[in-house]
Amino acid sequence: MDERASDEQIMETKPHWSPDADYASCPFLIRRMDTVGYYKPAETPAAQLPLIGFIYVISGEVLVDVEGTPFLCQPGQLLLIPQQHPFAIRYYRSAIGYTGGFAPSILPDSKPLRFLSAPLHQGFWFDEGAFMSELFNMLSIAYERGDNSFVGKGLDLLLSRIKPNLPATIPPAVSSFLEAVFDPGSMPGTIASYAARAGISENYLSRLVKQSTGRSVGAWIDIVRIQRAKRLLSSTNLSIIDIAASVGVEDQSYFSRLFKKETGVTPSSFRKKMQG
Repeated sequence: MDERASDEQIMETKPHWSPDADYASCPFLIRRMDTVGYYKPAETPAAQLPLIGFIYVISGEVLVDVEGTPFLCQPGQLLLIPQQHPFAIRYYRSAIGYTGGFAPSILPDSKPLRFLSAPLHQGFWFDEGAFMSELFNMLSIAYERGDNSFVGKGLDLLLSRIKPNLPATIPPAVSSFLEAVFDPGSMPGTIASYAARAGISENYLSRLVKQSTGRSVGAWIDIVRIQRAKRLLSSTNLSIIDIAASVGVEDQSYFSRLFKKETGVTPSSFRKKMQG
């Protein structure tokens, strides 16, 4: 059996890394996590890999111990573990996602890894989380096909989304803001309205949101506006000006510019494409 097949078998038969396996000859490994209920692996020595390990959680949670420091990985969160850092999985709780590892040599450019001197735990929220989930799915498919060219490019794209200074968890004020702005029962508001709702200043809310998510308050509001506009353009015959007003934009020309900036096409072109 070749090295790749051997490692695939290891990864499929055990839901955690084996400390006894030889991963040195594998530039990339990935498998899907899909555990039911609470699962605690048998006590094993911590694995110490020649690869950069990763765990991305779509739903459920995974508790990982890296050199004595616990990392609780929850939905939308990614954990990167530097090479040769001992780690062990403490438990899975209905965890769905991906785990694996890669060698820096598989990347077109390893410079983005300069920040990875310690474990990195980062969260990706809403549309960014959906993007990351699909990217890991595509990496899994490419791995099964032996398409190392796409794997290298996909990992490069993954690393471009990493912001080393972002926290893995978000403050309550930011969480409340995101829940409010994505509330389907309310129209997207202004920065002032969300700040007043949270009982903090506009500047403080803006700073918290930017630090925690990597996006500004205005960017999140625009994301919601465009998502709702897409739905209305696809499923109704409302005029463009009425759709703009329904997502909180009174100026139709500004709405059209914003829509094209975010999607690459005008509202009318998008409607024609979606409605055939």
